[in-house]
Amino acid sequence: MVQTIRILLVDNHALFRESLRHLLQAESEFQVVGSCSSIEESLAIIEQEHVDIILLDYDEHGLAFQKRARRLGFKGRILIVTDNVKEQEMICALEYGASGIFLKSGTSLQLLEEIHKVMNGKPSLDPKAMRIVISIATARSSYPEASRDWSAREHAVLEAMLEGRKNREIAEKLKISLSSVKSIIHQLFGKTGVRTRSQLVRVILERGFEIDKSLRH
Repeated sequence: MVQTIRILLVDNHALFRESLRHLLQAESEFQVVGSCSSIEESLAIIEQEHVDIILLDYDEHGLAFQKRARRLGFKGRILIVTDNVKEQEMICALEYGASGIFLKSGTSLQLLEEIHKVMNGKPSLDPKAMRIVISIATARSSYPEASRDWSAREHAVLEAMLEGRKNREIAEKLKISLSSVKSIIHQLFGKTGVRTRSQLVRVILERGFEIDKSLRH
């Protein structure tokens, strides 16, 4: 039996919220438990309802909402769904626990796929966001010694992961076996002290692990 995914919509555009509600309610595995435009309304909902994932439009109140939701003990996922997001806002959203960023220019089908990806513990980043994450990871050097022990293969797998590639796609790109990819990913988890891909992305942002520029194609 497929478990229902309980969703909260937070967006200050009523027409978009209604359109999104209709899209999600048409899928049997989704249940929209709330739809609102303000921080106070959304916080009241997560106090009263079990919410698996919040689709959050990231305006000037986005970060404040994330902080307050976590203080309330919210353990679910947060997927940023927005028209545009500034670089610093993007960084803050990810560092404060957002599981991904999806731009409204994407298709309905892509959004549904990203919701499932996030619920499965995988990071979801729009290509534009992904480029910025990779750029930041390369530029930061707060803990440069942390990545010096990584092999060239580990760097290559990491960058492929940040590009949003699945394990099989990574194997094909690097011309290695699927089991090798899984093994390397577990090595990366061990070296960074994380358990999931989304946690790995956040660690890269927070600690500044460097990606070897020589591996870029």
